[in-house]
Amino acid sequence: MPKSYTELYFPVLLQALIAMGLAAGLLTVSYLLGKKVRNRFKDMPYESGIVPTGDARHRFSVKFYLVGMLFILFDIEAIFLYPWVVVYRDLKMFGFYEMLIFVILILSGFFYIWKKGALDWAETGRSGRK
Repeated sequence: MPKSYTELYFPVLLQALIAMGLAAGLLTVSYLLGKKVRNRFKDMPYESGIVPTGDARHRFSVKFYLVGMLFILFDIEAIFLYPWVVVYRDLKMFGFYEMLIFVILILSGFFYIWKKGALDWAETGRSGRK
């Protein structure tokens, strides 16, 4: 058992120094050995093989951020299922009913945002058609 802070934190400090040295070394070798040819095609932004059009500073739709936040919300709620699975046998039917209520609440929230159209990516026109 380590007796001082130096003995306790030395492995962490050593790992951090090795990681920083390795990163700096790889960047240096890449810079020294890499090709430095510049041309019009290399300087053009890459967008999945599609020729870029318009300004890069256009605004994103709010739905983009809303779907991102909803994904994080439902992803975190799905993580709450893992501890329940681990102790399921100890909780017996009480744990089953509690998790059933939890899943019903999550699904009701999901169907609510689905009906509100928060997950629709396509813009609807004035006629209401996609």
